[in-house]
Amino acid sequence: MRNQIKHQETIDYFLKVVWQTVANRYNQMVAEFGITQSIGYLLININEQEGTTVSEVAALLGLKSTSLSRMLSQLEKMDLIYRQSNEGDKRSVKIFLTELGKEKRHLARGLVKQFNNYLNAHISEKEKDQLINTLKKINQLTLNYKPE
Repeated sequence: MRNQIKHQETIDYFLKVVWQTVANRYNQMVAEFGITQSIGYLLININEQEGTTVSEVAALLGLKSTSLSRMLSQLEKMDLIYRQSNEGDKRSVKIFLTELGKEKRHLARGLVKQFNNYLNAHISEKEKDQLINTLKKINQLTLNYKPE
């Protein structure tokens, strides 16, 4: 008889559940600003002065170009970003924040700080360090994994 592992006992199950809980909570909090967690994350990670290339945003969000293109079009319609050809490389496009995008970014950043302060108040420095180191290790192991 094979040893069967229950999905509730797997590391990836807990990673998914915890991330889904965090993302849902962020979505509840940013809804009043008219954005989503993923939009807030994107806005926070756009370089305010130099802009950020579309390829950098794709890597950051882990999105394929078709999904990203839809998302960027939506953000342009919401007047949060604008796209511009990259001065140094005309083949690449950079994303910049509009004034409204900067305002929403500021609000999202404030929520992220608030939430992280809350977590830090309830998780010891040692627990936080252990968690971060373990997550880094899981990430590296995942990158290195080759199915038999």
